[in-house]
Order: sequence, then structure tokens, then C-alpha cells
Amino acid sequence: MATVFTKIINGELPGRFIYRDDTVVAFLSIGPVAYGHTLVVPVEEVDHWVDCDPALWAHLNEVALLVGRAMQQVTGAARVGNLIAGFEVPHLHIHVFGADDMSGFQLSPSAQVTLTDADFEKAQQELVAAIEQLQAVH
Repeated sequence: MATVFTKIINGELPGRFIYRDDTVVAFLSIGPVAYGHTLVVPVEEVDHWVDCDPALWAHLNEVALLVGRAMQQVTGAARVGNLIAGFEVPHLHIHVFGADDMSGFQLSPSAQVTLTDADFEKAQQELVAAIEQLQAVH
């Protein structure tokens, strides 16, 4: 059975994508802990990161780095967090989010922030633009 992330990747469920290639996608989290909180996900269904093919793992991290750099530009946060938990959805995903201190490194539902549709739209547009700018430089 396909995971919820596979359904988002395949367009069966809505998602706000900020990056996509043949093997990795990045889309905004529907349970964000910060403005722009993004999930970097392999297209292939891999449950646990330790089971990931090394080449795919390397590419996931390259995309997470790109997203993190864009996140830093967009949010101005003191740090950009990068966490793997994997309890919510059995499909490998890297959380990338801005944080100003360690309290921002909580993924629990109580740590989630409330964003409007306009906030999600703005974050998506800003992150896409920042990623495009970063890719043009390299």
C-alpha cells in the first residue's frame, strides 16, 4: 500500500512542492514547527534511513542542503534544523526548518505553528525562488 507521501508525490493528494527531480522531492509540511518547514523525501518508498541506498542518501542530503540554504535566506533563522524521525509516516523524510534556539527542534504536535493558506503559499513561493537563485549560482 502506498504511503501518504507517495500519494502526494503522485498527485493523488495535494502538496506544496518546492523541489522535484526524478528521485527526490521536497514539499512543505502540513504540520509545520516553523514557517517554511519542509520535508525532503525520496520518490522511492524507503522506510528507514539506514536502509537507503548510499547514492540516494547522498542525493537526499544534497537536496536537504539546498533547501536548508534557501530556508536560511527566506526565514533569517539563527540555524536551520535537519532531523529524521520517521515515526509519523513509514517513508524516509528529512525535516528541514528554521530555528532560533533548541526549543525549535521539537517535532511533536504541541510544537506545531498555525499558518494560513496565504502563509503556506508565500513560503512556497519564497523557497522556490531562493532555490532557483541558488541553483543559478552553481
